[in-house]
Amino acid sequence: MNRDEALRALGLDHSASVDDIKSAYREMVQILHPDKFASNSKLQSRATEQFKYLQEAYDFLMKGGSSSSVRGPSSDKPYTGDTRSARLAGIAQARVQLVEQKDLVLDQRRQGLIMLVAGGLAAFALRRIPAIAGIASAVAVWGIVQLFSSNNTVNTIDEHLKKLKKEQRRIEEELASERSDS
Repeated sequence: MNRDEALRALGLDHSASVDDIKSAYREMVQILHPDKFASNSKLQSRATEQFKYLQEAYDFLMKGGSSSSVRGPSSDKPYTGDTRSARLAGIAQARVQLVEQKDLVLDQRRQGLIMLVAGGLAAFALRRIPAIAGIASAVAVWGIVQLFSSNNTVNTIDEHLKKLKKEQRRIEEELASERSDS
């Protein structure tokens, strides 16, 4: 990994300060942390890979890749237009990943609903055969669990998408204001 790749992973450009790097890292951790997807092993695995890449980029910038080219932590310089554009690119990338994850979770929610309905109908229709009715009931219960856990994950993803949209609007307004001032 080189410095440019590390900065891109955090949605930053070459003029990012140490404070910018830390802030971008914290934001990305909130979005990509694998624990947020504990109910879905496929999503958690993907988030773990992305989280490791994010961590590698952050470590590179904070240890070896940032010594001569990143402004020090005492810099209070606000985001520049280039930094804002890089942040917008990072937000866009995070939104794409979250939408993909949401699609997978919505598929799981549909599967949970199907298991609930099919299991419930089978349990009712086969209630005179206790062994099969018990299995069908277990399928229905698993469908309920899948449905509720998927709903919680969808709600969490939606909250993150709203935060990203709010941040995107704020940065776009700053850029528009900056353009109108010049």
